[in-house]
Amino acid sequence: MFVVRPARLKDLDGLQALAKKTGTGLTTLPDHRPTLKSKIQDSLDAFASDPDPTKKRSYLLVLEDLSDGTIAGTSALIVGIGLDKPFYSYRLLHQTQVSHDPEMRVDTELLQLSNEFIGATEVATLFLDPDYRRDNLGKLLAKARYMLMAAHPDRFADRVIAEIRGWVNEEHHSPFWEAIGRHFFGMDFKEADEINGRGNSQFIADLMPKFPIYTALLPDSARDVIGKPHDGARPAIRLLEKEGFRFSGSVDIFDGGPVMEAHKRGIWTGRKSVVDVLGGTVEGEGQRPAHLAVNPAIDKFRVVLTNVVEGSSGVWLSHDAANALELKEGDTLRYGPLARTDKPQGEE
Repeated sequence: MFVVRPARLKDLDGLQALAKKTGTGLTTLPDHRPTLKSKIQDSLDAFASDPDPTKKRSYLLVLEDLSDGTIAGTSALIVGIGLDKPFYSYRLLHQTQVSHDPEMRVDTELLQLSNEFIGATEVATLFLDPDYRRDNLGKLLAKARYMLMAAHPDRFADRVIAEIRGWVNEEHHSPFWEAIGRHFFGMDFKEADEINGRGNSQFIADLMPKFPIYTALLPDSARDVIGKPHDGARPAIRLLEKEGFRFSGSVDIFDGGPVMEAHKRGIWTGRKSVVDVLGGTVEGEGQRPAHLAVNPAIDKFRVVLTNVVEGSSGVWLSHDAANALELKEGDTLRYGPLARTDKPQGEE
């Protein structure tokens, strides 16, 4: 049995072991022990705080293998991005210029440095140990965040975004960075990414160009990756699109990766979940788990994959699932389907 729960300080070793496996690009999970410890403490403070989406808060979740205590993955929600320090992206702008003598029309695209997502909620830090990429554990880890938002909507802003890793080659070189960032920062992509991942975004404000950049002046290698996700991030984009996220029109300033956006109330997993009480438990899980079940209490928040059977006096879970959720008969729980069977709007 696996459970997603809030991170604890005793998870520090497990989180750092995960960070060593991420490679370049996941800036919110750096292999830097002081930063990881600070992230755990910030999360503990967030879960213990009163709801206030106008303040910066970070909720860090971990996926635990209950059979041996292994931390197999992590995901996070960051509330109030841009409130404590700038949260920069490049907004893609389109400009049309017309001449009547001679008759000509020129359509151009520009990159404008922007802090437009100030105050939004970010779904972040999704990483599953490669050894555990099976049995829908990635979906459990990702969707646990949406269940947290559904259970406690007053803690999260309406606007929800997700930054997707941009495309890099096999040597982890970013064509987008080489065309823009290197000229202003004088350092490799990996070094700048690591500095930003440790929470120091001030150097971006100090050094990034403030005027729009015409994409026509960039080399083809850079233009081709604007809004293009990392090869390994395509499954994450498909999951986001199934939840209702769409491309926002902005890209990451380091690697040009797309920023996806949705409204909190429109996220499919939360919208399809309902609240009931635990009517009882049964032995054994039976068929392949098809539901997410949640202990929604903020101080005991936990999510598992299981099967939920609806009854006249509540819902029934397996004994193992109820134990993993730390629920007893009569307790409130939230549950919903793991996967949607219909196609998201606009998907063929």
